[in-house]
Order: sequence, then structure tokens, then C-alpha cells
Amino acid sequence: MELMNARGVRDFPPEEKIIRQKIIDNLRRVFELYGFVPLETPIIERLDVLSAKYAGGAEILKETFQLSDQGGRDLCLRYDLTVPMCRFVGMNPNMKMPFKRYQIGRVYRDGPIKLGRYREFWQCDVDVVGTESMLADAQCVQIVQKFFKDVDMDVVVEINSRKILDGILEAVGIDQNKWISVILEIDKLKKTGIDSVMDSIEKLGVGEDQTIKLKSILCITGSNTEKIEMLKNFANNDNIKSGIEQIEELIGYLDESNAVFNIGLARGLSYYTDTVFEVFLTNEVIKKTDGEEITFSSSLCGGGRYNKIIGDYIGGGKEFPATGISFGIEPIIEVMKLLGKFEMNPSTTTVFIIPIQTQKECVKIAEQIRSAGINCDLDIMGRGISKNLGFANSNKIPYVVFAGPDEIKQNKVKLRDMVTGEEEMLSLKEVCEKLK
Repeated sequence: MELMNARGVRDFPPEEKIIRQKIIDNLRRVFELYGFVPLETPIIERLDVLSAKYAGGAEILKETFQLSDQGGRDLCLRYDLTVPMCRFVGMNPNMKMPFKRYQIGRVYRDGPIKLGRYREFWQCDVDVVGTESMLADAQCVQIVQKFFKDVDMDVVVEINSRKILDGILEAVGIDQNKWISVILEIDKLKKTGIDSVMDSIEKLGVGEDQTIKLKSILCITGSNTEKIEMLKNFANNDNIKSGIEQIEELIGYLDESNAVFNIGLARGLSYYTDTVFEVFLTNEVIKKTDGEEITFSSSLCGGGRYNKIIGDYIGGGKEFPATGISFGIEPIIEVMKLLGKFEMNPSTTTVFIIPIQTQKECVKIAEQIRSAGINCDLDIMGRGISKNLGFANSNKIPYVVFAGPDEIKQNKVKLRDMVTGEEEMLSLKEVCEKLK
């Protein structure tokens, strides 16, 4: 048997998992800074729940991993964290609002594999349930701006409203029963370009005059204010009016330096009803530390407002307002690697103790150091000094403690800085003060 992973999934050795955990911890810190609380939902869901009328749409269902249990029930692996959260709220309709939750976990999609895209991947989501206020949408975008500022990554947050897209399609004269299909094609603008998208829309049975008008509005450029004015001049039906009101209010709450109104932003999932967001690198061409240039076009985050899913679960046709955004851990880490944002370190240990015929004493020393909140390990292999130093070096452990009979008699240890090679005779109290 050949030992290998399934396509699209990976192992994470310690040096990678440590970095991933740091990023996740940073996200968790930012989420809680804005008042969000954690939620955990199962990886396995009922297929009928994840394929409900507003749950993702046909495109995402094509990539859903489906299975059956021994009782013949149709199940699937969750393809995002949003729909399971909606199911949770639907099962608990009397909870206090607003419900501001975050969730961090694995999701699964049987889609194409490329740089930054896998079949098992992590999402980090924040969602606000129970209010139609644009302040909720603004908080989602502000969290994005805060996180990427903290990790020193330049990004652009593109925003739009599905109501604006609906209003444009209405103004152009496209049949309403084709709107979802047309929007799914518009969602491919960044990947395939405007001409390819227009060709695909014509193949849906949309007339040439209509595609020309559609292309003209999707291609407008300028500042946020200029694009809004051009859109008002293009058409002014109820959908466009409502969408523009949302965008103007949302932009008013945000730092506009990296928030851009993009009329062509669609988001592929059909459950979005109003605002949509997507986050990209400001400069998609990344210059690596070795000088090589790589184009990275994948989105780093995406989300929007979805006011129908939860109401569909509860029943009665009532809309239940909700909005949120999802961080893609995989593409974020890929970019940070390419930008050289962190050093790969295979250990979380701060100090490594090398006993020299003092194993019992070193066990107590290690516990004292740990009680000071310092990550500490010690040799449990019985290796010599040279091999232990090699182990510490290979694991990039910054400090080593030598503790032999002479040091123990003096109630001191020898601390070596593994970077400079400098050594000091210190008491345990002094060691802890130095390493804190």
C-alpha cells in the first residue's frame, strides 16, 4: 500500500500548525474585541438541511460531499459554516438578539484544486443575526480591516448589494427567471474577464442589446461617489434605490481607504439578498523574498447579508435578518508565506533543559519554570550534551538550561542563548524573569 493523502487534503506538521494556530488566535482575539461569542456545529449535516431552498444554491451543491449512514439517511459534509449556523438559530428561535457569533472550523468542497484552494479547508466566520441595521454589516467589514492591518497586509474590501444587481438586470430588461443564472456568470468576472462573461450570458438566451447595456454599467470606474452617481443616472428603479441606500450608509461607517464599491461584485452563493463583500490583495502580484513574482488572485474573505435562510427553516415565510463574513485561512496563510511574514518554527518551547546526571532535580526545575508561564521542555531521551544541543538547534529553541551537580549545589543553572551563544549562571527566579 502506498501511503499518501487524498487529493485536496493535507497534513500540517508542527512548524505549519503553529503558524496556523497563531493566525487563528489573532482572528479569535479580533472577533471577541468586537463582542462576538463562539459557536460549534457538527461537520456532518443532513443533506436536506444543506440543500434547502436558500442554502447555497445549485452551484455549491455540485461540490458537496454526500454520504449515507447505516440507516440509509442522506447526509453530507458541511460546505460552509453559515448554513449550519442558520440551522442552529432556526432550532433556537427564542434566543436573545442580536446573536453575534464566530465559528472556526473545517469545511469541505469537492471542487477544483489550485494555489490557495483545497477540498478540506478552514473557515473563520463572524455573523450577526437579528438586525437589518447596516451597523452590523459595517462591523463585519471593520473586523476585516482590523485583522489585516494587524498582520500588515494590504487588502481591498469590495462591497456591493445584490439588490443593485437585481435592479440592473431589471433595467436592462433581462427576464427575472434568468437573474440567478446571470448573476452566477457575473460572479466569474475576475476569473474569466468581461468578454467571456458576456459570451456566457448571451448563451443563456440574453439578447445582444441587453448584454451591451449590461457590459456598459459593469465596466464603469471612478471613486465610490462617482460610481454611485453613474449608477443613479443609468437607472433608478426600487431595487437600485434600495441597494444604493445600503451602500451609501455602509460606506459612511467605514474607513474608505480600502473599501471599494464594485458594481460587478456578485458572490456566487444564491442565498445573499442584500450587501455582499469580498476581500482581495491590493496588489495581486506578489514579489517573494527570493525575487520571484507570483500572481495571487484568490479572495481572502467573502460574505454578505442573507435575510431568507433562517426564516425558511423557521417557516411562515418570515425574513430573519442576518449578515456575516468568512475568512479563508488557507489563502491568507499562502499569502503570508509568499510575503515572508513569519518564520517557520517546529517548536513552541522557549527553554530546553539538559540534565547532567540530575534528572530528578531537572524535573522539579522544569515545573518551576512552567509555573511562571514559560514554555519549557527537558531531555527525556538520555542523550549527551552535544546531541541535546543539536536537538535544540534543529527545533529553533531559543534558550537552553544546563543543570549539573555543581549548578544544583549553588541553587543555580547555566542559561545559554542559542542565537548569541552567551551563557550566564542564574538562579531560577532570574531565569524566569529573563525569559518572561
